[in-house]
Amino acid sequence: MSTPPGIAATPYDALPAALVDELSSAGLDPRRVLGQIADALAEDLPGDRGDVSSRATIGGTVMGEAVMAAREPGVVAGLGVAALVFAYVLGDDVEVGGRVPDGTKVAAGDVVMVVRGPIRGLLVAERTALNFASHLSGVATATAHWVAALDGTGAQVLDTRKTLPGWRALQKYAVRCGGGVNHRFSLSDMAMVKDNHVVAAGGVVPAYTAVRELYPDLPVEVEVTDLDQLRALLDAGCNRILLDNMDTATMAEAVRITAGRATLEASGGLTLDRAREVGETGVDFVSVGALTHSVRVLDLGLDLQESR
Repeated sequence: MSTPPGIAATPYDALPAALVDELSSAGLDPRRVLGQIADALAEDLPGDRGDVSSRATIGGTVMGEAVMAAREPGVVAGLGVAALVFAYVLGDDVEVGGRVPDGTKVAAGDVVMVVRGPIRGLLVAERTALNFASHLSGVATATAHWVAALDGTGAQVLDTRKTLPGWRALQKYAVRCGGGVNHRFSLSDMAMVKDNHVVAAGGVVPAYTAVRELYPDLPVEVEVTDLDQLRALLDAGCNRILLDNMDTATMAEAVRITAGRATLEASGGLTLDRAREVGETGVDFVSVGALTHSVRVLDLGLDLQESR
């Protein structure tokens, strides 16, 4: 892929070491994130014209400062990724400061990052940086709402594999920023026996037994839709069970029957207004696909400061 016009396209080895280390410590792959940023910039800068609006209205050497701020309350995430966008576009010509840590609760008007450098480059980077930070902050904010709703119940909110293609690591990182817990990352790090597996295997116990025989050391979770399936799995020794689309009373009975013999996860079309009643049944986890598949972005903006 050719380098988009008008940007430094800073190579991986020339990125700020502290920023690379920060992303690694957060459980992200900085090289992969850089690749996603490069792809996003390539979408914005096809051909050889570059940012025609900025080239026409702003001198190439004009410097400026821009403030990224929250326009509504929420929990921020992805600010390190946004900082990487500016580093990729501007290299050593950009200065990033005033950045609050990911996972910080912010109010409307709170400044979350300040960037200084050539204005043309700041504006080239603006939308890509905001796209990453706004979406990931939306995931973190939604997760934080679930965490607050479940507070005191003992239940924790889980994400799912219902993530945007290519964004799984980033979205699951944002869930952690919001106080949630990650479920499996892939089809291979944990066996999750769903309804179709059960049908194909001839029942919940045959399906569980088949997985346990082939992968004796792998974590296994099995989905059930009624209490008879639950009882059969408990007798078979299954220690992680997903309660699918059960009403609150049935979940509470499932918790009573299980009596601590297995970890129970509630799932299936759960909404935030129902979160507390589900948590109070005594389940251990509540899994929510909406944290990642249909979350609303957090409104963040980047505004140039007038010269004094």
